Amino acid sequence: MSKIKHRFVILDIFRGIFASFVVFYHMSAFSNTAILNNKFITHADVFVDFFFVLSGFVVCYSYQTINSAKELKTFLFKRIRRLYPLHLVLLLLFLFLELTKLVLYRYVAINNTLDNSTITFFTSLFLVNSIKFPGVNDLSWNMVSWSISAELISYIVFAFSCFFVAKLKLERFKIFFYAILSLVPFWVLYRINGNFKIDYTYNYGFLRGLIGFFAGTVCFYFFNYSYNKVVLWKRAIFNILELLMVLIIIILTCRSEELKAQGYWYEIVFLISIFIFALEKGVISNLIKHSSVLLNIGKYSYSIYMIHTLFISIFNVIFIRILKLPDTAYTYLFVFNYIIIYIVSAWTYKHIEMRFNKSKTAHKGMNPKI
Repeated sequence: MSKIKHRFVILDIFRGIFASFVVFYHMSAFSNTAILNNKFITHADVFVDFFFVLSGFVVCYSYQTINSAKELKTFLFKRIRRLYPLHLVLLLLFLFLELTKLVLYRYVAINNTLDNSTITFFTSLFLVNSIKFPGVNDLSWNMVSWSISAELISYIVFAFSCFFVAKLKLERFKIFFYAILSLVPFWVLYRINGNFKIDYTYNYGFLRGLIGFFAGTVCFYFFNYSYNKVVLWKRAIFNILELLMVLIIIILTCRSEELKAQGYWYEIVFLISIFIFALEKGVISNLIKHSSVLLNIGKYSYSIYMIHTLFISIFNVIFIRILKLPDTAYTYLFVFNYIIIYIVSAWTYKHIEMRFNKSKTAHKGMNPKI
């Protein structure tokens, strides 16, 4: 097994890039421009599955064993501390926005497409909003927080499974155990819905999260067992593999309207791409690893992901509803909107994320965030 300590810089960058594509995906709902309204951007929601697989990979790398109740408690505390503060701040801001709507709705056209109710407020507050609840029929509040709920549930299942595997001395079978934990939720979704779709959110999103997360843990063990051999391959092989994986991801994303019916394709492709780019040996890795902008986007990816729907909504109200600019104005407005999101994300990263996550020893590799 490889004992080398990795930082996974390229994977961090890809997380930031894909988080940005999710931002553009949500912007496309308000726009009428080929820059945003194309098959790639309008199907970029599939990158949430990349986040789940990547999270499983990184968490498993950082926490290969949990041997005691104390370690179990510490793991869960660190994970909650990593996710919850920013989520809570955003939820309260959305509550304030909802109250503001009650004042402004007579003067400004307001979208009310989300299921913002008392029930969904508390399911969001307790981060169980990726579980199907009676009377909940849509995304609500900070709509992307369902994936944070799915992430937290995956952490809990991972922590207890890792703990019991250690207690039962079944370490050698861990990869098979994790593979089962990825396949069982997939089977459950098939039994419930009679198809292979996994693009669920407020209803069965936690099962979607488990599928991806534990696919990521399996990916880590393949990486760990094969690293010392694979790393010796010729650079030309990695050049071909990296270019091929990017091409496949673009094609699958553009064709997701048809392929979402077979959701397992995305888990497989994201698993393979994470394995390849974790090695950081190809031409694409060499091109992007020294970009300070991309490094920062990767660093701020959780904040970018969490705050963007709030700022897109505010931006839409100001520029489209009040100033009455046409939806074609997003041809250039999307740049301004993204820059604002980036600047605010840099602030929330420093003053909210890191304020509650100051431990320097929490992780050996990059932060396992979504």
